[in-house]
Amino acid sequence: MLISSFAFSLMQVCVKLLSGFPVSELIFFRSIVSLALSLIVVWKVGISPFGNSKKFLILRGVFGVTALSMFFFTLQEMPIATAITIQYLSPVFTSLFAIWILKEPMKNRQWLFFAVSFAGILVMKGFNEDIETLYVVIGVIAAAFAGLAYNMIRKVKDTDHPVVVVLYFPLVAIPVMGVFSLFYWKTPIGKEWWLLLAMGVFTQIAQVYMTKAWQAEAANKVASLKYVGIVFALFFDFSLFNIIPPWANVVGILIVLLGVVLNVKYKEK
Repeated sequence: MLISSFAFSLMQVCVKLLSGFPVSELIFFRSIVSLALSLIVVWKVGISPFGNSKKFLILRGVFGVTALSMFFFTLQEMPIATAITIQYLSPVFTSLFAIWILKEPMKNRQWLFFAVSFAGILVMKGFNEDIETLYVVIGVIAAAFAGLAYNMIRKVKDTDHPVVVVLYFPLVAIPVMGVFSLFYWKTPIGKEWWLLLAMGVFTQIAQVYMTKAWQAEAANKVASLKYVGIVFALFFDFSLFNIIPPWANVVGILIVLLGVVLNVKYKEK
């Protein structure tokens, strides 16, 4: 999950640098790279690219595409650290949906810890007028769909290869985003092609390692490790985009992380 978080951070930098491109086009290019790399691995391993639990694999693709589309939008409109902090609410939704989908119960104290994480988001928004409510709402909805996608990944942990799980994202995204891209197309030039390629490669690495992590451990435990990506995001915001987060953002991020650390410690206990 740590490798996955770092690769996702590099992908987020690419998306930020490509802010002039429509989200649909970014996901379309990202999915083409992912499809090509996944098919190569599937061919080498010698397994069927269509998997076994097709129902949950398709749902994983649908939920994942919806979540990523909304997340990319917030990523283009807000600092990386702010956007991913909101997106990091996905473990809360993952654990919440896991109660019914995976039959993984949550203790009462965990509800309190997750409430602390939500309070951190409210602090970020309430004391920072630069963050528009619309973007926050879209980010929260994106986190909810991501939580559904992660539960689908866990659903197929005993039936399908991780690369097959990853493959279903581009299988859903390419036809859907391809149609949208026809209406909102911008032709890349120069280094933009390399950024698009890098975005796809980093995403593929992140997706494969994330899928392995979700399939290896309980959803509650693995979900919390995603929060380490905030460190990478703050570093890239400052070093590449000269963004110094206001005090409200820093406090909000710390409160979010506090809720996560408390949950991890409680789970270990």
